[in-house]
Amino acid sequence: MSVIANHVLAYHFNRSKTLGLLDKLEQEGHIDALGWRPGTGRAHIAWQLMHIGITEAIFATDRLNPSKPGFFTDLWPRYRGGSTPDDSIPSIDQIRTTLASGREHLLATLADYDDSRLTEIPPSLKERKLTVLDVLHIISWHESHHQGQAHLTYNLFRFARKT
Repeated sequence: MSVIANHVLAYHFNRSKTLGLLDKLEQEGHIDALGWRPGTGRAHIAWQLMHIGITEAIFATDRLNPSKPGFFTDLWPRYRGGSTPDDSIPSIDQIRTTLASGREHLLATLADYDDSRLTEIPPSLKERKLTVLDVLHIISWHESHHQGQAHLTYNLFRFARKT
């Protein structure tokens, strides 16, 4: 199995955990948890999950294939790295759509790559000195990282509601 195919399998596993968290919020009737913050200025669950989808959209176009038109570019400033989470909370449907579209575009972009390009540094990532293999690792780590933050935030939300 190719390195890229192996990473794509990991992406699918990671996404099942992210979507599982959304399912759990719905099943437990805690949709309001999407906008709950664990502290002043901290990111809410909705931001964490939208950030995952938008980051994949950015990698699918801007970082790995700048010739492709970007999508959801109106949301990039709100959810890209370094942005400040606002109080406008997207719906679960919008979050699911963003996650699905970001992933669809990312996989379409990765289909243009093969393992012979793993050491290539895309022009948009020259300053950061990131290879395609680095990007594959970052994408996998990124979703796990933010899904973990969202999961922790949900646990804190549930604890805060009990007290």
